[in-house]
Amino acid sequence: MPDVSYILSALAVILVVTFALRALPFAVIAPLRSSAVVHYLGAHMPVGIMLILAVYTLRNMTPAPASSVPVAVALAVTVGLHLWRSHALLSIVGGTAAFVVLHNWLFV
Repeated sequence: MPDVSYILSALAVILVVTFALRALPFAVIAPLRSSAVVHYLGAHMPVGIMLILAVYTLRNMTPAPASSVPVAVALAVTVGLHLWRSHALLSIVGGTAAFVVLHNWLFV
């Protein structure tokens, strides 16, 4: 059985580390709110991430019409929704839904 002072010192270290890890985000976020870089990334990262996902998805696409039609329509829906509403979640969900519906409809 460990000594009581050893257990108390271990608990104190755990307490300090836990408190520091929970307080750190609040200490760091204040300067980031006024940062121009954070605002730029917040405005441009959703489009960049969608572009990366689209390229990753399309890299192994076969040129067969049956498999490329749902992909092309879903890509057009995604781009159209994003140009229309500029809402990344709506664009991703709309494009995914279009692909799933067309893919299941064409391959039934």
